[in-house]
Amino acid sequence: MSESILSQSSAHQKRFRAEKRFKALSMMALLLAASFLVFFFYDIISKGASAMQQAEVLVDVHYNQESLDNYNKAVESPINKLVSRGYLRTLPLKMKDHPELLGTTVQEWVVLDSDIDQYLKGKPNRLKAKHKKLVDELVTVGAIQLNFNSGFFTNGDSKMPELAGIKSATIGSLYLLFITMIVALPIGVMTALYLEEYAPDNRLTQVIEVNINNLAAIPSILFGLLGLAIFISFFGTPRSSALTGGLTLALMTLPVIIISARAALRAVPGSIREAAVGLGASRWQTIWHHVLPLAFPGILTGSIIGLAQAMGETAPLLIIGMMAYVPDSPGGFLDAATVLPAQIYTWTGESIRAYSERAAAGILVLLAILLSLNGLAVWLRKRFETRW
Repeated sequence: MSESILSQSSAHQKRFRAEKRFKALSMMALLLAASFLVFFFYDIISKGASAMQQAEVLVDVHYNQESLDNYNKAVESPINKLVSRGYLRTLPLKMKDHPELLGTTVQEWVVLDSDIDQYLKGKPNRLKAKHKKLVDELVTVGAIQLNFNSGFFTNGDSKMPELAGIKSATIGSLYLLFITMIVALPIGVMTALYLEEYAPDNRLTQVIEVNINNLAAIPSILFGLLGLAIFISFFGTPRSSALTGGLTLALMTLPVIIISARAALRAVPGSIREAAVGLGASRWQTIWHHVLPLAFPGILTGSIIGLAQAMGETAPLLIIGMMAYVPDSPGGFLDAATVLPAQIYTWTGESIRAYSERAAAGILVLLAILLSLNGLAVWLRKRFETRW
């Protein structure tokens, strides 16, 4: 009897030891995941925060005929050797657009070359010793400062990192998101309604459901190939345009919206449908006035998450040519455009070090947008959720 009790006690202790080991391993896995997440955010923020500042110098800019003929004459030597070449090249165009500037001298904060910017931030650079000495002297008298980099948000892409910004990529992303939303959302919701409310449960419907689930899991780059074949090769839509990119991402987002919309429709109790039919409502009246309003929070949440996923995609856009150098903001859906993920990808491949902090700052902006979209989805879910 005592041996049986001891055996049961030993087995009991083993079960508790196994539970403690499992709990400890679970905590270790959680801490490891959290540490990776903290390291990721620390690395991105530490690299991207510096892009929010840009080195500028306070100088007299001469708007005269000599500067119009040779933009290097617009700023006195040797400071003109420090100023961004891209900024100086814009001065003749500025004087042509604003003739009233001719014959004037204006003191302005002017963007400096990227190597000087990196030097002031303590990062690797190619600045010559004589230029470092001049920069140090100008910093001492307050003529050179690290100011807020408004150009990062108001400029498009540039071959000179000190002038590169995300404006054109952000506008292109908004165009793309708009096309994706107006195409994928109604088609996805109507497909879900048909499959859930009207379609008979037969072999054909089962095959369609299996294929929708499979489409949600295939690599996104395959949708790029599909977009290339359908929209560019067959329909002839402009390559690299927001229209082509939006339609391609709509194809990719459709399975996600259909699956989430079907789950939301399925969550509506059958008693709601039965009560509406019992009062004489048609099937469509039941769906439109009762089922859809109750399923709306779930449909909206799934749609926003699907759009957020599309917002961060790069692979399908590689195939349809949206990786091109696009310095100017697109003026319409048919113009050449790029998006934030593609812009970040392009900057990370540049050999000039100053682009790396731009890429990190672009990642911060993209993360902020994606987290905002996911937060909006959670808020809307809580705001409109109906508890049974």
